[in-house]
Amino acid sequence: MPSDLSRPAATNPDSDYSLSIDDAALRYEHAGHPRTPRSIQRYCAKGHLDCRRIDTQFGEKYLITEASVAKHIAYIEEVKPSATIRDVSRQDATNSQPEKLTPAQPATTPDTPDLSRPVASAYVERLESENEFLRGQIAVKDTQIGDLTERARETNHLIAGLQKMLTPLLGGSARNDAQNTREPTQGF
Repeated sequence: MPSDLSRPAATNPDSDYSLSIDDAALRYEHAGHPRTPRSIQRYCAKGHLDCRRIDTQFGEKYLITEASVAKHIAYIEEVKPSATIRDVSRQDATNSQPEKLTPAQPATTPDTPDLSRPVASAYVERLESENEFLRGQIAVKDTQIGDLTERARETNHLIAGLQKMLTPLLGGSARNDAQNTREPTQGF
């Protein structure tokens, strides 16, 4: 007996990678869990689907095994049934601990106040205090702007007074220079 027998390959044959992204999307749709091509690409990138990435002349393309798509669909149906059903709304997650009704507690009636959102009132109080603080800051800023405007007006008056004082000193030599430059042009 020859000792040279070939062993089965440890990896899947390339013929198992036969589904394109669009083919896999059709499988998900037929199973009642429609997915976009981009979602399937993300499944491939994250390793949720057994796939190979090949280079084409238009870029890269994923080829996926039928078994991995079937396995992922079964996983979705088993583990995440509420996330895929679109007719059922999700539960509100505002309370950190669920309230337990006991027979001693009466059920709430429309006449009783709504106490289902105690967290919301704390947020409202916090927002109102923040608004009050910000209104106070705006009042302070308005006062500061008024003071700065008054100082700018005072600075303008001081500069105007300084110009009046310096005009005779600078203006006399400036007039003489101007007359000296005009005289040669006026001489006929």
